[in-house]
Amino acid sequence: MEDPDLINQAIANNVRAQRAHRGLTLDALAARSGVSRGMLVQVEQGRTNPSVSTLTRIASALGVTVARLVEVADVPTVRIVSKSDVVTFDQGDVRARLLVGADVPMILELWDWRLPPGEHHDGDAHPPGTREMLTVLDGELTLTVYGKSYVIGKDDAVLFTADRPHRYANRGAEDLRFVMVVAEPRDTDDR
Repeated sequence: MEDPDLINQAIANNVRAQRAHRGLTLDALAARSGVSRGMLVQVEQGRTNPSVSTLTRIASALGVTVARLVEVADVPTVRIVSKSDVVTFDQGDVRARLLVGADVPMILELWDWRLPPGEHHDGDAHPPGTREMLTVLDGELTLTVYGKSYVIGKDDAVLFTADRPHRYANRGAEDLRFVMVVAEPRDTDDR
């Protein structure tokens, strides 16, 4: 049997992470769920033992199961993701592989991108405060952020604010490959 304090802390972490991942403020989640802002603050700070009804309303508003909110997952010191578990997204000749990701204590993703000559990928604006950093392994990347383009060569690296539309483009003659980390902070304005 799990320790009730451990479960409350798991609920706090999971609700906060799910809300931040969706870019919701406490007020927005309160409006969606019908759970008061004050109760949400108590839940996210682990100061209350929420009822099943409250958890059901929060889970529904977040689009997850109650089981996801009460999941007590030990965060391992080391987590290995085998190549067979890597998620691949293909968009024509553009290929992106999500190598590993985490959502606690912040949302982090490690990506491996490949773009043939003449191809591009348009990235949507991420939630406020999201940063991306990448390094070019092969080829040359033309990164456009907020209408301004930057050329990043092989073995160069870049860090940028990704809370606005951006584009990765291969304007060169050879294949482009880069590795990127996306770091999305928790929403701290509403605590």
